[in-house]
Formats: sequence, C-alpha cells, structure tokens
Amino acid sequence: MSTLNTPVRVLVVGCGNMGASHAAAYHNSEGFEICGIVSTGKSKEVLNEKLGGGYPLYSDYAEALKATAPDAVCISTYPDTHEAFAVMAFEHGCHVFIEKPVADTVEGAKRVVAAAVKANKKLVVGYILRHHPSWEKFVELAQTLGKPLVMRMNLNQQSHGYMWDVHRNLMKSLSPIVDCGVHYIDVMCQMTRSKPVWVSAIGARMTEDIPAGNYNYGQLQIRFEDGSVGWYEAGWGPMMSETAFFVKDVVGPKGCVSIVAKDAGGSGKSDNVDAHTKTESLRLHHADLDANNHFVKEDEWINLTDEPDHQELCNREQRYFLKAIVEDLDLTDHMNDAVNSLQIAFACDESVRTGEVVRL
Repeated sequence: MSTLNTPVRVLVVGCGNMGASHAAAYHNSEGFEICGIVSTGKSKEVLNEKLGGGYPLYSDYAEALKATAPDAVCISTYPDTHEAFAVMAFEHGCHVFIEKPVADTVEGAKRVVAAAVKANKKLVVGYILRHHPSWEKFVELAQTLGKPLVMRMNLNQQSHGYMWDVHRNLMKSLSPIVDCGVHYIDVMCQMTRSKPVWVSAIGARMTEDIPAGNYNYGQLQIRFEDGSVGWYEAGWGPMMSETAFFVKDVVGPKGCVSIVAKDAGGSGKSDNVDAHTKTESLRLHHADLDANNHFVKEDEWINLTDEPDHQELCNREQRYFLKAIVEDLDLTDHMNDAVNSLQIAFACDESVRTGEVVRL
C-alpha cells in the first residue's frame, strides 16, 4: 500500500489527448511515479519524448502489467478495451483510473465495478467536470432555482484533421451522445438529485465515414421524477455547424443560470479540447418582478478567478485519485454515479435506434 512518502507507481495505457494529459500530471506529481507507458502505435514514443524520455515503453498491455507490477493503472484507450483492461488491472491488485465511459456496455461497467470491489482497490472514473470549480458552482446555483428545472446543454464539434481521426475511432464503439453525454447526464443528475424516469432521443448518420448503424449527430431528452427535464446535443464531423456548439443553461422557477464562454465560444474552437471545459463566466438571472412586472434584481455575473485549463483539470483529477488511494476514500457513490449516467446514455442510444421512448 502506498503512503504519502512512497510514490504510487502507475502504468499509463493509451497516449492520445487524455492519456498524454494524465501522464503529464503523473510526471509532475511527487505522489506518482510512471513505471511504464503503453500504446499500440508510435504515440508512446512521442509522449515519452515530450516528458523528457527515459520511461519504459510497451506495445502489449498484459506484458507491461507483468513487467512493471504497478500499484495503479491509468486507462485512456478507446472504450471497447476499457472493461478488459480494467478487470485485468484489478486482478493484478492495481488501483485504476479510467477515462469515461467505464465500459462500452452497462453490463461491462457493472463488471468493472464488481472487480474493483472484489479486489478492494480504488476505481476513479474521469468525470473531469466534477473537478472544475465553475461547473461545481453551476450545479450549486442550479439547486437554488427551485423545481422543476429545465436543463439545456450541447457540445457540437466541427472536427477535422487529427480530431476527425479521433472521433471516427471513437465511433467504432460509441455514439457522440454516449461518449460525451455521460458528462452532462451526470451534471443533470447532480442538479436535480432526482430519479430519471424516461428518455427519448434522435440521431442522424451524416457520413459514410463511420460504421453502419452508428450516427454522428444525436440529441437526447430526459424527464425526471420531480418534473425536471433536460436535453443534450452532440454532433461530430466536418459538416457540423459552429453556430451553437456551446449551450450550458439551466432554468428554474426562480430564474436561470448560464455558462457564458465568450472566447471559448468563438469561431473555430468547437473541436479544441480546452474550449470544452472553459467557462469564463456564470450569468445568474433572477425571475423576481415588481408590481409593474419589471425585474427587481439585475443579472449577476460571476467571474471565477480559479479557471483551470484542461491540463490543470487533469492534474486535479489525479490529485483526487491519489487522495482516494492514500486516504482510502469510499468511492461507492462515485462508481454508482458512473454506472448510472452510462445506463441513461445507453437508454438514449436505444431510443435513437428504435424510435421509441425508453422507460428507466
């Protein structure tokens, strides 16, 4: 068991956007020590060089696990490998940090959680928005607006170049509303603290460049037990519009709160990973009226000075992972929330494919 004095030896698996950011977090942390980097292609050499070189490199995950005997494994590979890689790590007695989604099926996600419990090891899922002070404030303010809530969110990406390669690879196993939607479904569940009762969704396949049966545009709708409703929209590809790629809005009886990303919402930023979490400002609107139906209070602008960039958010995620290991945090709720949001996202996927409302 690692203590504060002995670094947690971590095996980094997957060296794309997220894997490279998590590796940088480990590289710059006294609490972690990278014992190996794994990828099937050349990305491991590129990442190793970026980190100053010297880390052992592996092409085969199982071989790397045996050779390095790590305390922890960071899995940032494509979703269709998540379940097998996580279960294997737990069977080797490792803690696991895994990028969302936990697995590419709900049953798989439950198996990963069961393996973590059986091994008595920590499973932390990469719900990056939970570590963002502005998003935490967004959720907190939403809870002051009364019920029911109306939650409106999207993230459309006009992906091209390298990002279109990333998105096409992701769509070999998941749709955009499942891959990205789990974040925003998680946020909606935090805001309402209510049980979702049904979902409905639509989707369109606008390119031959992705597997038959998948779609690169989707929009989902959720109804909660307390009367709250929410929608989320995600589209990927060179044909997508950037006109409304960033909508983050919650309305309640007492007013509304919105994330206003003035710069991040600018043209040409929709497939920039940093722009996805950028908030810049929160705008809080009060619904109170006087006798003449004029607003009693002006809108409040909340500019949070602690505005972490994408790398700093990954640093914070890894500090949480370290804390979970060293302080033996109870992650039961964290794991259940991850399975719950994935279950809702897959129900939306089912609705797209069947054209029917899915009751939860």
